[in-house]
Amino acid sequence: MVTRNMFLKSVILSLLFIFTVKGGYGQQIEFKASAFDQVAVGDQFRLIFSVNAQATGFKAPAIKDFAVLSGPNPSSSTSMQVINNKVTRTVEYSFTYILQAIKEGSYTIDQASVNVDGQTYQSNPVKITVVKGTTKPAPDQNANQSLPDISSKNLFVKATVNKNDPYQGEQVIVTYKLYTRVPIASPQFTRIPSLTGFWKENLLENNTTYTQYREYLNGQEYVVAEIKKDALFAQKSGDLKIEPLELKVIAQIEKKRRRANDPFDDFFNDSFFGSNYQNVEKTLYSNAITLKVKPLPQNQKTVDFTGAVGNFRLNASVDKNTLKSNDALTLKYTISGSGNIKLIDKPNINFPPDFEVYDPRIVDDIKTTTSGMAGTRTFEFLIVPRNHGNYTIKSIPFVYFDLNSKNYKTLNSPEFRITVEKGTGNDSYVRAGANKEDFQYIGTDIRFINTDVFNLKPINHLFFGTGIYWLLFLLPFILFVLFVIIWQKELKRRGNVALVRNKKATGIARKRLKAAEHFLKNGNQSAFCTEISNALWGYISDKFNISRSALSIDSVHGALKSKQVKEELIIKFVSSLNNCEYVRFAPGDKSEVMGNLYTEAMEVITQTEQELK
Repeated sequence: MVTRNMFLKSVILSLLFIFTVKGGYGQQIEFKASAFDQVAVGDQFRLIFSVNAQATGFKAPAIKDFAVLSGPNPSSSTSMQVINNKVTRTVEYSFTYILQAIKEGSYTIDQASVNVDGQTYQSNPVKITVVKGTTKPAPDQNANQSLPDISSKNLFVKATVNKNDPYQGEQVIVTYKLYTRVPIASPQFTRIPSLTGFWKENLLENNTTYTQYREYLNGQEYVVAEIKKDALFAQKSGDLKIEPLELKVIAQIEKKRRRANDPFDDFFNDSFFGSNYQNVEKTLYSNAITLKVKPLPQNQKTVDFTGAVGNFRLNASVDKNTLKSNDALTLKYTISGSGNIKLIDKPNINFPPDFEVYDPRIVDDIKTTTSGMAGTRTFEFLIVPRNHGNYTIKSIPFVYFDLNSKNYKTLNSPEFRITVEKGTGNDSYVRAGANKEDFQYIGTDIRFINTDVFNLKPINHLFFGTGIYWLLFLLPFILFVLFVIIWQKELKRRGNVALVRNKKATGIARKRLKAAEHFLKNGNQSAFCTEISNALWGYISDKFNISRSALSIDSVHGALKSKQVKEELIIKFVSSLNNCEYVRFAPGDKSEVMGNLYTEAMEVITQTEQELK
């Protein structure tokens, strides 16, 4: 016979087993690097340095054989576990690079290092083999025609910085602008400059469109697009070089001559832009920039300075000043402002010995805009006083180099006086604190006799065979049957997604064209191009159930051809897709070409729908 006590004991033992499997003590510090063993030329991939503890002072290796597109980008994750009545916390810090392979060969990325609790740890070296990339498309059939060269005065990339002589650690904004006087499309980065000696933050990472405007330069009017903008923080002084950026674009230029009755001319003759234009791939290079980085003044530097440079404010607070022993309080230490805020480490606070203090949770609210990086970094300390008494958390200084005054400034946190009253003997639970969702309870070494009144039941009263017992016994089977029924319905619904998308393709495309017509009337060029592009690409994606990531000019051509659509209409559809790209950078008055593009898109979608019926 199974009694209630036996049942409850089995449940408790099962839970303890689960917790035991998931956690452990005395986790060994591991700092490792990982990346793909093999990549192709032109591929982008991640290089990740990760450590299973709170780390500071990350020192990256020199990355010379790959283009650094982004990084190091720091991140952290934490998890809480309760094992044998004790709270344990698992922390993982990682530093991620986005790299691009640029040439074939076998390369080794050297070790990185971090500091954990005053001890230095080194990662493993990473070996990467770069193989030949995918085959390039065959040359254009009109390549034998004599084409005019694109002058550097009509199309070029220019790099500028907001400051040429920053201090070490000062934020510098580098902007890459694309200047053009000819229609272009498909700008693509082929080499990102390696920024040795800098820590970088991408300021346009979340932008979906380029900022565009017109600018006069040397008496000429250009369409200008800001294609890349980074915040750089020099990690050492001296002359630091920003290498050139490499960029490929497709430009439309007029042919020098045209051969009569040439069928290929009919294909490449773009009616949208007038007559007789040729698509040409052009590689552009920005100018190199050398920054003269000044060292920070040494005569005023104090031992409390840890490298913060910018303009900052400090705020510190506790959620309570009076509590009982074994209760919890939270100390928040917040630094706000602009500068290298992501590089600020946790404050070194001397807590009273009777305080049990957990590693701080770091909460970042940092905004990256086109004007730079600013926000707040908060360190939340969970503190559990173990004995009653009166305690003081002393003031601590935060020292930073102020860019306005060109001097070191010290901000002091307030002094906190904490009164800890004697707690009850059986109080082993944390009753307060900002991190209740993370910390559930803290065990004590001694548990006092429970003096509460018990609910006693007759000795022959059994849990086995009761209604609740049978309900709990049958519940897994009932849930499994419900899961199977719901899953079958979900599979059936998913099976009809392609049909639903096919039926709605034309309606969705017409709605987007209607929205594009509204933007056309208001002269909103960027929004108009986006809606026209979404209408054309979205129509193909929905009609043929092709994911957006798999769409290309070739896949569009193949999908239409598989449905026996006329070749002339396929060419017209592809031409409309190309024109969506070129109109974004088309010089001169765009109202007429926008109107032509709208009419052309409406016609190709209508005619294609009629062909497919």
